[in-house]
Amino acid sequence: MSNAYYAPGDQRAAKVNDLFARIARRYDFLNDLQSFGLHRLWKRRVVQLAQIKNGDRALDLCCGTGDISFALARAGAATTGLDFSAQMLEVAANRSQKSEVRSQNKNPQSTIRNPQFIQGDAQQLPFSENSFDVVTVGYGLRNLTSWECGLDEMFRVAKPGARLIVLDFGKPANALWRQIYFTHLKMSVPLMGWLFCGDASAYAYILESLKHYPAQLAVAEKMHALKLQDVRVINLLGGAMAINYGVKPGRAA
Repeated sequence: MSNAYYAPGDQRAAKVNDLFARIARRYDFLNDLQSFGLHRLWKRRVVQLAQIKNGDRALDLCCGTGDISFALARAGAATTGLDFSAQMLEVAANRSQKSEVRSQNKNPQSTIRNPQFIQGDAQQLPFSENSFDVVTVGYGLRNLTSWECGLDEMFRVAKPGARLIVLDFGKPANALWRQIYFTHLKMSVPLMGWLFCGDASAYAYILESLKHYPAQLAVAEKMHALKLQDVRVINLLGGAMAINYGVKPGRAA
């Protein structure tokens, strides 16, 4: 049976928007529950790889409720978070109002602006070429109508020397572990969605979308095709999660 929130082609964006409108209020809680809190460590790894320097501009695509955006801002970057879902951005804005982001540079008392959150399409970014020193996407590339277009846009708005970083669900190479992992996504995760969100389909969507997403190895191939340098695949939990990393060619200003 097809998932209520998954549709290929032109209907994809509308279905994904319906999904995140449905789960926005419980999104952070269920992330902690289904990953046993490990997603926080993986997002921290993304920020470490970003290697934020003073004066850097960072763009966090498909930012959701803002976990990576806030972390990039705390590291010292002037950060913009972009997402398609108004409901997810509303949660991010509420978090922003409640928090004061402090930079983690040599002066811990200095403050920087909270991230700026804007609504937009990751496949048609409202930014000029060579605008950002860091471009990240966490658990979002898989949800785009064309993940390749998403990577093309990340490349376009990145400055020479910029770091491009993708965090998402992966496909483990080990067949036994992949079967165990997919069974968890098929059974346990939708049950959590039903118990705590009242909608099992919203979390059964993860496995359905992953079936149609070529995951970390294909993302690495695309990064190579874009001529990114220092391309890496960092497998987490035996490849159940993965970080793709690459650097746009050219010398940073």
